[in-house]
Amino acid sequence: MEPLPVLRLHPGREKALERHHPWVFSGAIAHMEGSPTDGDLVRIADAEGRIRAVGHYQDSSIAVRILAYEDRSIELSFFIERFQQALEKRRLLGLLDNPETNCFRWVHGEGDYLPGLIVDVYGAVAVVQCHSIGMYRQLDLLAEAMALSLPGRLKSIYSKSAASLPSNFAKGVEDGFVHGKAPKAPLIALENGHRFVVDWEQGQKTGFFLDQRENRVLLARYAAGKRILNLFSYSGGFSIYALKSGAAEVTSVDASQKALEWLETNIELNHLPPEHHHSHCGDALKFLRKASEPYDIVVVDPPAFSKSLKKQHNAVQGYKRLNAVALQKVAPGGLLFTFSCSQVVDKVLFDNTIRAAALEAGRRAVVLHHLAQAPDHPVSLFHPESGYLKGLVLLVE
Repeated sequence: MEPLPVLRLHPGREKALERHHPWVFSGAIAHMEGSPTDGDLVRIADAEGRIRAVGHYQDSSIAVRILAYEDRSIELSFFIERFQQALEKRRLLGLLDNPETNCFRWVHGEGDYLPGLIVDVYGAVAVVQCHSIGMYRQLDLLAEAMALSLPGRLKSIYSKSAASLPSNFAKGVEDGFVHGKAPKAPLIALENGHRFVVDWEQGQKTGFFLDQRENRVLLARYAAGKRILNLFSYSGGFSIYALKSGAAEVTSVDASQKALEWLETNIELNHLPPEHHHSHCGDALKFLRKASEPYDIVVVDPPAFSKSLKKQHNAVQGYKRLNAVALQKVAPGGLLFTFSCSQVVDKVLFDNTIRAAALEAGRRAVVLHHLAQAPDHPVSLFHPESGYLKGLVLLVE
């Protein structure tokens, strides 16, 4: 095996590695010994030439994603070690061998020391999303390590990486099974006793939004007897929890007719009274503006309005506009559950944006809960950027 290329840092730039930040930016690199291509494993050396880390190289602003803060081989045993460490976290959370829940996030990128990799488990199927070329190039090795780490349970591994990889590289990438038998999508996942259709092929992300698990449980605490509006509902995670908890009426709004069809299937799977639920396919903001009656609870869970800092201002304006109208549709004494999954909108900026929306709407409100992603989406203490989901529950006066 040929020696790995070595990327030597400018003086002082090793401090980020000492703080266990998982990225090396291109501007930190003084010169390269060798000619790495996208996805190659590389060694990172400080200005004196001491090897500090090993990671995946990519010709971009994030030049290296760190796998190990030492000089070690990245092979099958390394990935088995990382996958088993991640499983121990989920076991601590009570997500393994749970009769009420058979779906969870197994690997959450930097939060599990595997930057560029997402793995969600639905029953006996694992769905993989590679966000870096390096992870994708090692997909066969990753699949082998996953199968060995969950023996007896994991029957199939599906790669859904084409949409999450750089566009030029993704032209030659096809989604599909990389291990085991190919069960027909969708399957039925179980979350806290609730049943959901999961279609990893046609659905968003890996098929379901596991990050909202704890927040759905919280909504259920307030739902009994309430009239609820669920905007950007997708397949109805919040809607199903609300209906099962005795909501008087739930209206779900989404731009995807397919998602609403899955929602209707979920209502049947959970044996819920269909007369208590209404679906609307269309634009959420237009629906809000036309709504004539207030709701006891409004859920605002939009997709990321921006994925780059260049569009941060537009994202903030979008959140402000949407939440100002939503606040106007909350009945006095009612609740607003509002979220942002845009990484470029941090918690402070999001809170300030919702504050501005309340002022624009002319509504007073107090914060009852600060919300975040479920704990199987761990946030590295040294990489706060991995805490992408933030939310508030407001009591609107």
